[in-house]
Order: sequence, then structure tokens, then C-alpha cells
Amino acid sequence: MVVGKRQSRPWFVSDELWPLIEPLLPEPGPKLVEGRLRVPDRQALCGILFVLHTGIQWEYLPQELGFGSGMTCWRRLAAWNEAGVWDQLHVVLLKKLRAAEKLDWSRAVIDSSHVRAARRGPSPVDRARPGSKHHVVTDAQGIPLAVSLTGGHRNDVTQLLPLLDKIPSVAGTVGRPRQRPNALLADRGYDHDKYRRLLWQRGIHPVLAERGRPHGSGLGIFRYVVERTIAWLHGFRRLRIRWERRDDIHQAFLSLATCLITYRHVHRLC
Repeated sequence: MVVGKRQSRPWFVSDELWPLIEPLLPEPGPKLVEGRLRVPDRQALCGILFVLHTGIQWEYLPQELGFGSGMTCWRRLAAWNEAGVWDQLHVVLLKKLRAAEKLDWSRAVIDSSHVRAARRGPSPVDRARPGSKHHVVTDAQGIPLAVSLTGGHRNDVTQLLPLLDKIPSVAGTVGRPRQRPNALLADRGYDHDKYRRLLWQRGIHPVLAERGRPHGSGLGIFRYVVERTIAWLHGFRRLRIRWERRDDIHQAFLSLATCLITYRHVHRLC
């Protein structure tokens, strides 16, 4: 068994986190092999977290730790992602933070990071090496509000509005749920008059560094939080290099890591 122990290893699912996840999991489907006991969801999740943290290949997942086979954990990750478990969990965590007045909507910060992909076509933004991009938008403190995955060749500014649209509607206090920040900060890669106008139309103040201007805009003292969050995401070894052929599986890892980072902020409330 890998659960119920002291949380000395990051792939163990804590007794505080599991009650938030368990109600969101879909009912199990029919057994693929008759007579074989189904691996409990909590143990399978520990196996998924082991892969996320260590970057190990699924087939080398150590079954002696009680995770079940790599294929079992892979199927469980795919099924839970398809059911929207990680998106729902993220909303639950954000709601707790907003209820505690720990979400700062005064400004959001957006950025992206290129990651090398071992099994995909070449990326023109990384010396023709294969790659993907992780796009992240956070609140003013660096709490992730939304993440997305695209090909490494995708221009950052084209993902500005889609990423903002992925920010969930967050309740938790009296009044209407909150979904839009007051302002949006971004680097020169997002400098475009069209998107400035579109942000104003949404009631969001665009604070974008301008191309052709000398460095030293002063936005760095606010923008560093999203760079720190991206560094936290890439602290999960499975996200440093894209090994997955399927977009949904890599997106599942990215969304799960986002939930874990958000949960760290929730855990500080305890």
C-alpha cells in the first residue's frame, strides 16, 4: 500500500487532498480482465503522480510500491482527464482560495514556455527541434488561473484570448462569481493593437510591454510571478520534455500539475 503513510514523498496522496479528488472521479467502467481485482483509484493516482514527479516511463513504474501497472495508471489518467476531473478540481481549489480572500484579481500575468518534445515534428522556435508550448496565466501572486498546450510554433499572442477564456468562473464569496482580472500584464510577445482593443472590450486593462522600446519597462517586478509558476510546473520532470504522442495525455499532466501547485496555496490556509 502507498496510502495512509506520512507524506514524505510527493507522489503520496495526502488525507487532506484525497477527499477533494474522490467525489470528482467517474464511476469505474467494466473490468477488462475478469477475476482480477481493480486497483483502487487512490493507488492508481499515486502511480500517476510518481510518473509526473519522476518522469519515469509508464512501463517502468515500480509495481512493488502498490501503484498497479503503468498501463492501468495510464488508462485511469486518460479516463479522468476525459471526464474533466482536473478542471473540476482546479475550480474547487480556486473557490477555496477566493472564499479565504487569497485570490488577487487586481491583475493577471500571462506567459509561455517552450518544451522540447521527443516524439514530434520540428519546431521553428527552437532551432528546428521538436517541441510544444505551455501557456500560463496567473493571478497577481502567481496562483495559476488557466493553462493550455499548443505546438511549439504557435505565436504567443494568438493564445492570449483563448487562455483568458479558459479561466473558470470562481465563486466562493457573496455576489457574482469572478472570472476576469482588472488588468493583464505581458511581455513584448503579446504587443499587438488588435489584442489591446479586445482586452479593453472585455473590461481588462492591457499592460503590455511594447516592441521597439528600450528594456526596463518595469513590468518585471510584477511579471516574475508567472515565470516562477512556470518554473514550478517544470519542477515536475514529466513536463520538462514532452514524451506523449497524444495531446490529451500531456495536457492531463499539465492540468494535474496546475492543481497540485494551486493546492499548495490552499494547504497554507490550514
